[in-house]
Amino acid sequence: MHEVIVCEKPTSAEKIAKALSPSAKKKVYNKKVKYWELKKDSKDITVVSAVGHLYSLTPDNPKDKVYFDLHWAPAYEVNKRGSGFTKDYVRAIKKLAKGADSYVHACDYDTEGTLIGYNALKYACGQDNLSKISRMKFSTLTKKDLLEAYDNRIDLDMNQVDSGIARHVLDYYFGVNISKALMKSVSSAKHRFLKLSAGRVQTPTLSILVEREKEIKNFVPEPYWLIKAIIEGDIEVDHIDGKIFDKARAEEIMTKCQGKDATVDNINISLSSTKPPVPFNLGGLQSEAYNVFGFSPKKTQTIAQNLYTSGYTSYPRTSSQKLPESLDFKSIFLQLSNNGEFRKHISQLPSKLKPNNGKKDDAAHPAIHPTGILPTSLSKDDKKIYELIVYRFISVFFEAAKFETMSTTLDIEDEKFRFRRRRVTHKGWMEHYPFRKIDDEIFPDFKEGDLVKVLDLISDEKETKPPARYNQASLIKELEKRELGTKATRADIIDKLYDRKFITGTQKIEVNQLGENMIDTLSTYCKDITSEELTRNFEIKLEGIDNNEATRQEIISEGQKEVTVILSDISKNSKEIGTKLYESYQESNIVGTCPNCGGNLVKRYSPKTKSYFVGCSNYPDCTTVYSIPKGTNFLKKKCEKCGLPIISFGKPRQRACLDTNCGKDKTKPYDPKVVGKCPDCGKDLLKRSGRYGEFVGCSGFPKCRFTCSLEELESKSK
Repeated sequence: MHEVIVCEKPTSAEKIAKALSPSAKKKVYNKKVKYWELKKDSKDITVVSAVGHLYSLTPDNPKDKVYFDLHWAPAYEVNKRGSGFTKDYVRAIKKLAKGADSYVHACDYDTEGTLIGYNALKYACGQDNLSKISRMKFSTLTKKDLLEAYDNRIDLDMNQVDSGIARHVLDYYFGVNISKALMKSVSSAKHRFLKLSAGRVQTPTLSILVEREKEIKNFVPEPYWLIKAIIEGDIEVDHIDGKIFDKARAEEIMTKCQGKDATVDNINISLSSTKPPVPFNLGGLQSEAYNVFGFSPKKTQTIAQNLYTSGYTSYPRTSSQKLPESLDFKSIFLQLSNNGEFRKHISQLPSKLKPNNGKKDDAAHPAIHPTGILPTSLSKDDKKIYELIVYRFISVFFEAAKFETMSTTLDIEDEKFRFRRRRVTHKGWMEHYPFRKIDDEIFPDFKEGDLVKVLDLISDEKETKPPARYNQASLIKELEKRELGTKATRADIIDKLYDRKFITGTQKIEVNQLGENMIDTLSTYCKDITSEELTRNFEIKLEGIDNNEATRQEIISEGQKEVTVILSDISKNSKEIGTKLYESYQESNIVGTCPNCGGNLVKRYSPKTKSYFVGCSNYPDCTTVYSIPKGTNFLKKKCEKCGLPIISFGKPRQRACLDTNCGKDKTKPYDPKVVGKCPDCGKDLLKRSGRYGEFVGCSGFPKCRFTCSLEELESKSK
């Protein structure tokens, strides 16, 4: 009897194969695709893997004006350049799974993983075999969990499949059709190609950022005064009124209190406690990693996924803040204790292991936790995330931290001032979570009625500040709060906004002019695409599929109707939309002034070469053009010699003038120096110069592409 197990990624396939049989044999298909063969329970088992999505949606007829009729096709056919590597995996699954007696779906247990495996089984293995499929459900890639998942296989959840299909179709309807319509409006209005992007979740997310940007721009600061006194012991005490917006009142306080001493009016000692943190879900991990390490949500998600596939931590794309007792906490802690640093904290755990669970739950997976398997070697950043997960897991089992707070009120000429001090009386969980600062301040030796010397009196004039810009972590929290996107897609949505040049800034997100004008234009002519409510309602309905409250076809039909309305609005206002978007694109991509005609130098995209360049806005009257390397950033600094922008590019980052010929004497003929013979073809090696400085290249270029640095040439000649 032949059984085929389909996994999501090669690393998962290897772990599943070795969990089922230590003697599993690794094989290779077509010298590229690894798979595994083993025997178990009188079965011949083949374990194969996908590499994420092997199938993508594509229109039935690419010539259609609107793409509503879609089908699944191999990803390598839909995106030949980006997904060409998937071809061998599709062929491997088709060959190795042909004629099998049973199939096991062993991809990650979430909507995306379910869809990945379902499509691989349906289209590569054959639709007639769907009745032979069983499902493995696991949250870690440990041998124990994988064996349990295999021995207790469940039926494939078709509601989960339908939810995944509906989500992909909706995203295609909104993303591809609306982006296509917007680009067409620019082409019709300005006869220019402009790469634009809109999306069901992406556009409302950008709208949130634009709304905040406008709040900041329209904010009118208001002056206020903070009055402080410095008393003996260099203790700073604040006037009880806090922000004082009346200047006369601030001056009155200063006049009354100047040169006067303070009397201790009241001392109140109170006790408080801080509960342990709750276990990490994906959003919580992303937020904490940003606050502690400055990692972007996408980077944290990628590292957490790698830790999971390596078997060190549980499945990261979870909403749960709960750790069920079925995880066998004692066993995990026993294994973690093999690490000396972890053992110091684990040895102090209470005898009864009860975690401080949060409110959020996830039917598919528990909160993120270590499996107990200790890593043999991790990169610096991977180690940071791993230790963050481990210490959070340890800390949730400890008792609350306890504090004592001293609240003191002082009187200076009938004006009240106050200060607070807090000190720890019991560290509790905080002693075992090194990523939080513990307040432990010294209490001054004051008693009520004491006369205290005032060393200085300060009136500090300030201005109210606008609302803070979002950072990537706070934006993910906001999207979660507004129920936009999913735990697995939010980081990708933010990345896409950066990629489309709608936003910039890593610590604080700023909206570019193109992003702001995109939302303004869409809000004016087709506001539904920017609507949070529309997106949120679809998210609720997609979840309804899992609960048998909605069907896939109902949601897809509703999505088609909504997109039709939006496309109609774009069509009616095509010229206005195209003109505004192109003008805002031009404005947002101005990088300098043309040295030949005084026009604007604009960053542009060439669909022919699929690359960016800089050209004059007065083209075709002015043909000034500059090539730029991939990944170029334009700095605010200007070249001292010619006034053109300074750019940064390459890895490691280099800085240079936009003009590659800047500073060169163009009257002298180019006479490269011969510095040796090419080791590949025997022709002369020439000393050349480029954006990265001087280097050595073969005179036989482009037939011979040998290059090296001057340092490498010198070391070889010694």
